[in-house]
Amino acid sequence: MQMLAVACTFGLSKRHLFWSACIVVLTLTLSVANPVSAQDLTTEQVAAQLAVAAKESKQPDFSGQDLSGLNLSGLDFLSANLRGSILKNTDLSKTNLRGIEAQKADLTGANLSESNLDLAIFRAATLVGADLRNSSAFSTVFAESDMSGTDLRGARLVSNFERTKLHDANLSGATLSADMKNQPMGLMRVSLIKADLTGANLENADLAMGMLEFADFSNARLTGANLMQVEAAGARFTGAELSGAVFRKADIESARFNGASGVDQIIDLDQALNANSAVFD
Repeated sequence: MQMLAVACTFGLSKRHLFWSACIVVLTLTLSVANPVSAQDLTTEQVAAQLAVAAKESKQPDFSGQDLSGLNLSGLDFLSANLRGSILKNTDLSKTNLRGIEAQKADLTGANLSESNLDLAIFRAATLVGADLRNSSAFSTVFAESDMSGTDLRGARLVSNFERTKLHDANLSGATLSADMKNQPMGLMRVSLIKADLTGANLENADLAMGMLEFADFSNARLTGANLMQVEAAGARFTGAELSGAVFRKADIESARFNGASGVDQIIDLDQALNANSAVFD
């Protein structure tokens, strides 16, 4: 603004020669002081950009943009670049997000229910309190993300959750088991290696054949969950609720079950592998 004041003063002293220059400087300065910000995009503008990108066969690029609070339900973001984007409380329900790149994006409180998240990358993203109910996430990367309190009920999750924060998340009825009918690149399994699922709800969740090494299920609810043939070496089930959980042929080498309830009601625990090295009270 100091530049504006000087230019205008100079223009007034030589008004017949420099008034036009003063107007140009004024226009440029105001445009810098008040740039069109990304959060000013409307739903219609986002839809238009997606349409243009699809027509020109280009990747839609919303990287680093703020799309918070917009209603983007039902739109097609196929393979869009959303790296570092801010989508707090954005409605992305029933949306095609297949193959998007959303590394380090902020989707706090976003609604992604019933959306297609297959092959998407959410590495190191924030999805705290997000709604992913009944979504599809096949071969999706959530590694190192914060998904605390996320609602994943009924979702299909053959995904990478390595080192992901899922404490207090709701995965009741979710399907995380290997899909034996859809294995074009070999056996695809959920990975919860070193994930934090403390206090999570996994009642009746299907984790069969999943990789759970060193995952933390402390105080989680696993009532009726299917852990058949999981690899759970070094996992922690301290204080967890395990009534009716199935551990048939699960590898529980050095796993800890201290303070867990319903251990005597675990189904086929006697068929678990390496149970002699597991720690029970």
